[in-house]
Amino acid sequence: MKSRALIFLAIALVLASCESNRLTSSEKKLINAAPADSAMRVLSVFNLEDSLFLRKIASPAGNPANKHLQLLSERMLSTVLHPASQGVGIAAPQVGISRRLILVQRFDKEGEPFEAYFNPVVLAASKQLVTRDEGCLSIPGYRGPVERPDVIEIEYLNNKGEKVAETVEGFTARISYTKLTT
Repeated sequence: MKSRALIFLAIALVLASCESNRLTSSEKKLINAAPADSAMRVLSVFNLEDSLFLRKIASPAGNPANKHLQLLSERMLSTVLHPASQGVGIAAPQVGISRRLILVQRFDKEGEPFEAYFNPVVLAASKQLVTRDEGCLSIPGYRGPVERPDVIEIEYLNNKGEKVAETVEGFTARISYTKLTT
């Protein structure tokens, strides 16, 4: 009887974890509120409701092939490239979607493209730290010195759902690390 209860509990836990990867109806509504080339509102720490939302632990993004996540990624790109909120990286919580998805400008690649990291994890960080002035889209108008690792090892799913593990250095490491730890 105990083994049956344990099996039932295990199945319930697996189903619950799968359910947490599904986007909610309110998340889908926010994502679908405008076309892919439309910028989203960037949440600000100066707004109490936004600030509380930004402090929550984000849920897993889910399957990168999901049409809503693909649209979210496109809208996040439109947002980070928009003159009103131009930046080098953006995280889904910054546009009101509490999911583990970030876009990072890859200064270490030709053409400096933006790449989406779904469910990213920092596997290791160098002990060598570099201090540099930083800004944040969710803290508009402020810049200041921040110490960050110069090299990080990260793992994530790309927009095709392929697992990527790589070591990034310099400014790209700073952007990736910032978006994964703030």
